[in-house]
Amino acid sequence: MYLVLEDVVKVFPARGGSGEVTAVDHVSVAIEKGELVTLLGPSGCGKTTTLRLIAGFEFPTSGIIRLDGKVINDEPPHKRDMSMVFQSYAIFPHLNVFENTAYGLKVQRRPRAEIQKRVARALELVELTGLENRAPNQLSGGQQQRVALARALIMEPKVLLMDEPLSNLDAKLREQMRTEIRRIQKRLGITTVYVTHDQVEAMTLSDRIVIINNGRVEQIGTPTEVYRRPQTRFVADFIGRANFVTGIVRDRRDGQLVVDALGTTLIAVAPPGDMTVGETVTLVARPEMLELDTPEAQVEGIVRRATYLGHTIEYDVEVAGQLLSLVEHDPRHHTIHPEGQPVRVRFLEDCLYVLPKM
Repeated sequence: MYLVLEDVVKVFPARGGSGEVTAVDHVSVAIEKGELVTLLGPSGCGKTTTLRLIAGFEFPTSGIIRLDGKVINDEPPHKRDMSMVFQSYAIFPHLNVFENTAYGLKVQRRPRAEIQKRVARALELVELTGLENRAPNQLSGGQQQRVALARALIMEPKVLLMDEPLSNLDAKLREQMRTEIRRIQKRLGITTVYVTHDQVEAMTLSDRIVIINNGRVEQIGTPTEVYRRPQTRFVADFIGRANFVTGIVRDRRDGQLVVDALGTTLIAVAPPGDMTVGETVTLVARPEMLELDTPEAQVEGIVRRATYLGHTIEYDVEVAGQLLSLVEHDPRHHTIHPEGQPVRVRFLEDCLYVLPKM
């Protein structure tokens, strides 16, 4: 592995000087060269502190950080061969696009011809060619973020670090920049660690996602793995939306569990580990894994909320005293069920998942 965190801990003094706060709690992550890994979690979970430990802006209380086989725990930021893109862009208002992009190379006193060549290549990469003489206040938010990205990439770092770089942009620009960042990262093959609290951003960009909660790693996996096979209730609830249904195991066969729940029998994917007959378990059912009024429907319910969103219809349906969220796509082919209407609900059996034991 190229970038490795081994059992890393970061403890800060508590406010007022009494006690301590553990911001990063025994975090271990191994990142391959050329991989884009996202640190995802709610505000205050420790993801930015973890990024600052990698960058050298903070130093670990314990544990080891390795880059390309070398321990870098005590290395200052300028010796780690990394570049960071910040949330606030951090571009210099008194310098134009060319000067902002070239800043790091000028500090290194690189030859003028080399600077010209590398700036041109970096601006072409982020699609800012022709804007070299623009001042920052003449740029849109998306263009300013591209300048910040070009300034980081021009240093040809071993690792690119990005701390919520799109959070100041509007929704449409965020979507565009997500696509651009992924395009550039894949084209360059640069190892990237990306911090965000936005689940869509993480799912769109990442080769793998590290989900952090209260300073600890809850799960590491591909977007598909963390969505379809969450290892904890927190992960299931934080990545997308989820219905949690309590049931009792009646049988186990061929990697599946037969579970009694909501007055019917459901078939779910079994998690790793032993699940015994008679054991109480928690099923995860995503809203899109439920269907209304199909011939295979298993249980009866009543619509408590119906929201038409154009491309989807969202429902809350009460089944056996529990409120379940449900999403139907392509409303052209569906009747909108009004609130209070009785319906039948089908659980897609190949999509249900039982949470592992903790």
